[in-house]
Amino acid sequence: MQLSHIRKEFLLSQLGDQALKADPIAMLQAWIALGEESMGLDMTAFTLSTVSTDGKPDARILLLKGVKDGSLIFYSNYDSKKGKDLASNPNACASFFWPQMESQVRVHGQVKQLDGATSDAYFLSRPQASRAGAIASDQSMPIASREALEAKFNQWDGNDAEALSRPAHWGGYAMTIDYMEFWQGRASRLHDRIAFTKTAKHWASKRLQP
Repeated sequence: MQLSHIRKEFLLSQLGDQALKADPIAMLQAWIALGEESMGLDMTAFTLSTVSTDGKPDARILLLKGVKDGSLIFYSNYDSKKGKDLASNPNACASFFWPQMESQVRVHGQVKQLDGATSDAYFLSRPQASRAGAIASDQSMPIASREALEAKFNQWDGNDAEALSRPAHWGGYAMTIDYMEFWQGRASRLHDRIAFTKTAKHWASKRLQP
């Protein structure tokens, strides 16, 4: 398959030098709000990259559930492949790409589990079917068939909502941010890149060549 003929110019926006003085957390929140409120986009999907104990990288799409106290908040199965990777190596990267905005953000940081009360509260806010699915699925483990998976789900989905409490293997994570890079597509591939590194007292910023 030949794809080299696909080419697009990026003309929508730019990152001027004023971006070097920005608070990167607030800037991320502003980009998310812009996409959601002005363009009607779902801005929550991101790629979480982890590394296993034997040094092999992996990545998957997750949904951002919040930005709080300088951390990205998301939820998943602690016994999954990603959960095991994070348990052995908490360093991770979150990558957001919004083609309609011709922009992306990369976030580096360390990930830790949220406290049980916070995870409980979020789990109870989910629809009943989503809660049943989280309980029924042994994420990343093999299963004989789709029918077997649906049978496990049906065992839980028929229960009263109050009986579907958060299982111990499922909960929240917080990625404490120590590096952020904002990318805005520009014409002639002369893209804008602004990087922020967390120091003891503030964020240090610099413009990077594309």
